[in-house]
Amino acid sequence: QGTRDHAPAHAALRDRLLAAVVACFKRHGAAAIDTPVLELRETLMGKYGEDMKLVYELQDQGGELLALRYDLTVPFARYLAMNKITNMKRYHVAKVYRRDNPAMTRGRYREFYQCDFDIAGQFDPMIPDAECLKIVHEILSDLQLGDFLIKVNDRRILNGVFAVCGIPESKFITMCSAVDKLDRMPWEEVKNEMVGEKGLSPEAADHIREYVQLHGGLDLIERLLQDPQLSQNKLAKEGLGDMKLLFEYLTLFGIAGKISFDLSLVRGLDYYTGMIFEAVLLQQENDHVEEPLSVGSVAGGGRYDGLVGMFDPKGRKVPCVGVSIGIERIFSVLEQRVKASGEKVRTTETQVLVATPQKHFLAARLKLISELWDAGIKAEMLYKKDPKLLKQLQYCEDTGIPLAAIVGEQELTDGVVKLRDVATREEVRM
Repeated sequence: QGTRDHAPAHAALRDRLLAAVVACFKRHGAAAIDTPVLELRETLMGKYGEDMKLVYELQDQGGELLALRYDLTVPFARYLAMNKITNMKRYHVAKVYRRDNPAMTRGRYREFYQCDFDIAGQFDPMIPDAECLKIVHEILSDLQLGDFLIKVNDRRILNGVFAVCGIPESKFITMCSAVDKLDRMPWEEVKNEMVGEKGLSPEAADHIREYVQLHGGLDLIERLLQDPQLSQNKLAKEGLGDMKLLFEYLTLFGIAGKISFDLSLVRGLDYYTGMIFEAVLLQQENDHVEEPLSVGSVAGGGRYDGLVGMFDPKGRKVPCVGVSIGIERIFSVLEQRVKASGEKVRTTETQVLVATPQKHFLAARLKLISELWDAGIKAEMLYKKDPKLLKQLQYCEDTGIPLAAIVGEQELTDGVVKLRDVATREEVRM
């Protein structure tokens, strides 16, 4: 069905992942907001380019045309416009829905979580953009996923490239969707699409290729600023100037080594207006997995300065930049690693099991566990009147509960509890 049922161990692993991501968002001062799963169909129309066919459309009994949210960005832009908010730093963790062909091994589902962080408001160029890239770097480093690379580009530079290659403006978006396939298709196939399906001349396609195969850092930006054709294009010049500024800020953040300015990066969505980026995991040489896991990008985002204005009756714009973390794809990688290592994932956070060594001590267990719960201690007990002590200790081992609080006849007489460290079997009376 293209969605997944999570076993307790998997759910626990995903919860830890989400907690780490949210902790990073909060560290950067973001407030949580939520938007409905259902949006009016017209809210989502025309925002996703060729991916529009993946939106789930619905009709309610009142005849309204509705759709399930495809991402968290368009609903956020609608939220800003409706509430007349011009300045906000927010995060949102929620499920989104896509009428896609699921590919479980690649972390692609019809229902999955997205974790978004966005900065809305009029600020000096590239400072919020640099912070979004810093967040991606922090999260991917914290999760210890191995080596990764964050590719960046700018829609204005791309549009400038298309313009100097002689492509009419009306074909910019359709060219973007063709170039976007370069990470999964060879150049010849992409060229065939440009020429055969989209009516481009073979010379123009080859001219585009000269640019889109370039990637590098500040040196490449400097080189393109001197390019006789691109430097004459207003949009490209603006984009390259901002890209240079971005790399200066990334150097100050100490993360420029993980960033690559890549002219083949497009991102398929129509609403991007400036800087765009995507993070990819680099396959480790020594990964002990049966087959390499191909998950594509694990985070992406960019600047979308025109989206809020589409929902404002007066067309008032609110500049925005944001990042989306592909938690299910990251989860697919971690899940496979845990499986390969044979490591057990704790399914609960229980700190102590309340246990008794003799029969007829259910009342003592219930009293003690109630005290522990009231004191904010995470505790469990077995739901049997007279469980064997061995069975109770075995339950601790199976579920990874570190402590057992044992109360029996002697302990009740002495007014103490015996606390047992399950792993070392050491016991103390308290």
